[in-house]
Amino acid sequence: MDRPDSALIGAARQWVIDSYPYNSRHLLKALDWLDRIAPDATEAMRLATLTHDMERAFPGPDQPVQEKIDGLGADDEYNKAHSARSARIVGAWLREQHADETLIQEVERLIVAHEIGGWPEANLVQAADSLSFLETNVDLFLDMARSGKRTLDEVMLKFSMTYERIQAPAARDLALPMYEAAQQRVQEFAEEHQDEPSS
Repeated sequence: MDRPDSALIGAARQWVIDSYPYNSRHLLKALDWLDRIAPDATEAMRLATLTHDMERAFPGPDQPVQEKIDGLGADDEYNKAHSARSARIVGAWLREQHADETLIQEVERLIVAHEIGGWPEANLVQAADSLSFLETNVDLFLDMARSGKRTLDEVMLKFSMTYERIQAPAARDLALPMYEAAQQRVQEFAEEHQDEPSS
């Protein structure tokens, strides 16, 4: 059932594992989800899905920082900067691998769009990202609320936006149980911490 990797996908998979131990599972699972919802996905779609967040593996002065999750301008500004920087870093890595330039440009285009979609292939990459997020990153964000890095309202909004942005109907159906479970986790967290003073 598992789709065999091309040499380039295999190299990208290892690059993700080696360079992004903090959250490589999210990227690896995103590719698993893409292969499930789009078994005929192109090489560019698979590469973009596998590497869409790689800018986070390479801190630098141009790395965007998400000050607040607000569902509005702050998110849009961060997402655009994050997506563009990932596309640049992944494009540079692909050129080091001597990948075909047409392929590289399509991967870059899909990564730039991975937060918002906009056409069928980009919508599937975005859906795979969302499905993987709801499978792998709920605890990560609840820990942010626990540590005070994010408010619980921000975490709840992140979960909601991740589900609501999915434009591929079959992927929305797959995501719904995970989204509902995430909502339940937020409710349980709120109940556990309701007597704590707010910071």
